[in-house]
Formats: sequence, C-alpha cells, structure tokens
Amino acid sequence: MPRESLGRQTQDEADWLTLGQAARYLGVAQSTIRKWSDSGRVRAFKTPGRHRRYRRSDLDAFLERSAPESRAGPVVLIVDDDERLREFVRVNLEMEGYTVHEASSASEGMEVLDEVRPDLVLLDVMMPHVDGWGMLQLVHERHGVGSIPVVMFSGKVDERAADEAAERGAQGFIGKPFDPRELIEQTKLLLPT
Repeated sequence: MPRESLGRQTQDEADWLTLGQAARYLGVAQSTIRKWSDSGRVRAFKTPGRHRRYRRSDLDAFLERSAPESRAGPVVLIVDDDERLREFVRVNLEMEGYTVHEASSASEGMEVLDEVRPDLVLLDVMMPHVDGWGMLQLVHERHGVGSIPVVMFSGKVDERAADEAAERGAQGFIGKPFDPRELIEQTKLLLPT
C-alpha cells in the first residue's frame, strides 16, 4: 500500500471517535450521548461488535444545530407542572434579560439538565410522580450539591418550608402564590444579568 494512502487512512481513523471520546468531545456523560444517538439526534455508526463510533464532523454539525441562536443572558430552568405559571415566570424573566428553559416534570427537567447546564433552577415542590424534593436530590447526585443553584417554590407554605429547603441544599424558597417581582429579585440576587 502506498505511503499516501496509509497517511490518509490514519487521518480518516482520527475522524472517528469512540463513545467515551465523543462524550468528552461534547462535554456530556456517555449515557447522554448514547441516548441522543438512540433517538437519532446524533448520528452514530455501529461496528460489527456493536460498538458505537462517531464521526467528528457529525458531532460538529450537532453542536451547531444545538447551539442557542442568541444567548441573551444567564440560563434559568423552570420546572413546574403548571403550564400557565411556567409561561408567566418565563416571560417575566426573559423581559429581565434571562434565557429560560421550561420543564413540566422532574424527569423532563433532568432531561433538560442533560442537554443544557442552567445557571439557576426554579423548582416547584408539588409535582406528580417525582416531586421537587426528589428532583433536587437527583440534581445534587448528578451535578454535586450547590453546583447549580436551586430556588424551591410551593403553594403549600408553612413556617418550616424555607428552613427545610435550606437543609436540603436549595439556595432559596418562595411560597406560591408569589409576587413575580419577588421571584425576579430572588433570581437577580443569585444570578445577576
């Protein structure tokens, strides 16, 4: 085989990444890129031994498609099963210059956290299936306690609610129904624009 084709073969091989290499390249967990490739979001090829291989150019294309078009300000994730409340909070925060993502459940919120690392999470305590306390624990397990600030909010407010939120590692607590200015002020304190 001529030397030129050996060089080209080596270059071609360098363009292919294993699952672990591709995960490091994108800055995500291997389970995340595996899920993305299974769902078709990231193109993957399988070897005869059923190992995934990723072409660097496909990963670059994925990054371009996934990049926010204009990240106006710090990123906030709102997790609440009440669609109208999420929309209300989102609109108010966007008017203040924040980039906002929404999730209607803890599982949806964790999926967003796998894709986007927010600067702050606003998390409702009372949600079906996995409540806000359960999601807070998952956030801490996956990302570390305090690595992503979390403000809890709830319609069920007693005098211990704020203390409980602090004990569980949340950076703040707001009772619902709340004044949106209070939520915006709490967000600004933890995350200035």
